[in-house]
Amino acid sequence: MENFTPFEAILGGVLIGLSSVIVLWGNGRIEGVRGIMGGILSRDIGSVTWRILFAMGLIAGVFIYRSAGGALQDIEITSSLLFLLAGGGLVGFGSSLGSGCTSGHGVCGLGRRSGRSLAATMTFMGVAGITVYVTRHVMEGAL
Repeated sequence: MENFTPFEAILGGVLIGLSSVIVLWGNGRIEGVRGIMGGILSRDIGSVTWRILFAMGLIAGVFIYRSAGGALQDIEITSSLLFLLAGGGLVGFGSSLGSGCTSGHGVCGLGRRSGRSLAATMTFMGVAGITVYVTRHVMEGAL
């Protein structure tokens, strides 16, 4: 395994779990990023404020990590813009179709022992594995 950092992984998992609990206790809502971000377009100002603060926290987390001495890895995007846009659109469509995203089902739903979230998580993890295999080994360099 390359670049395995168990301390950072455990700390990140604890922080994600803690934020999920805070959102559930504070708002009575499941912390699914798709639902939170989609609700920013709501007309309910009280609902929009916490959602914007949540989104700002996602972005600020990177800067806080860096200011605490954390190093970011370089990311090289090798796919075309067309594939990136198509992939983003499919993720958005799939999370709408599945009534939730990876954070809603995978973190919060599994934590609540939801059978529906277990099925959704198994589905998107299985499809992700197949996608990686096909794009890296079957299509090899075509993307």
